[in-house]
Amino acid sequence: MLWSLGIVAVLAMSTYFGLQLAISRNGPAVLSNIDRITGGTNGAGVAAAAPTGAHEQQKLIVWAPMDRDAKADPLPVLVFVHGGSWRTGDPADYGFIGRSFVPKGFVVVLGGYRLEGDGAYPNMLEDTASVVAWTHQEIAKYGGDPDRITLAGHSAGAYNVAMVGLEPRWLKKHAMSPADIAGIIGISGPYDFFPFDSDSTKGAFGDAPDPQKTQPINHVSGDAPPMLLIHGEQDDLVGMHNTKTLAKLVEQAGGSATTQFYADMNHNDPLISLASPWRSRRDLDDAIVEFASSARIKATKRQPSSGPVNSRSR
Repeated sequence: MLWSLGIVAVLAMSTYFGLQLAISRNGPAVLSNIDRITGGTNGAGVAAAAPTGAHEQQKLIVWAPMDRDAKADPLPVLVFVHGGSWRTGDPADYGFIGRSFVPKGFVVVLGGYRLEGDGAYPNMLEDTASVVAWTHQEIAKYGGDPDRITLAGHSAGAYNVAMVGLEPRWLKKHAMSPADIAGIIGISGPYDFFPFDSDSTKGAFGDAPDPQKTQPINHVSGDAPPMLLIHGEQDDLVGMHNTKTLAKLVEQAGGSATTQFYADMNHNDPLISLASPWRSRRDLDDAIVEFASSARIKATKRQPSSGPVNSRSR
């Protein structure tokens, strides 16, 4: 009996560490397949896919309820931007995000951006801003509320959404501002990582004329969208100081930054927690749902203005 339990334990540990290894190599696709098999679709499906630029990586995918009543009230929107050290990643591999949050009352947009040399700073931020602008302009067609757009990202994607939500110039090109964003969710995000000491950061930011301007901590203001910052205490890829420092600066500036730390999680564990069968065992997706469901832009956010075709005036 004990021998059998030992084998089961070894197999369970092997499966867990094998999954961790797979995710580190391009695990989102593996994770999404596991989610689809174990959790099903729960009425969520791909409602649209659209380019946001000429490059093949400039694209987005919209997930929405497949049986939604067209006359129903519009749903809050979650724009999710993937990680991958600004080198890898594809929105098509993150279907588990759509299957996780659409059944909980969201329209989900999975945003892509140029990677590696093509996506070096500032291109990844310009691309993320284009995803936000497209969402603001088009999401009502799919049942989403353009006044309730929350940006979320994991790892490099958390950096992208933080910068777009903190530094006005990225959305200004689309006649928008951070005031058009209801909230920001950063998961395992790098926000304070200069000097650049890894191949990925050197490749993505090494040619920036002013490296300090690439850091989210240097663009904090009291009127930034409210933030939910999530981090695993065992994260040895992106240290917890990134989340702690950003949250402290936001609060000192008079803004809102809620932190949630998980003692037993590493860099990828929060992402795994958003997929079936793990999301039913942890509270991370519940925290995201609670935050994003209540997030709304301020009524006095901005004055109507004319601008590019992908702006939206109300």
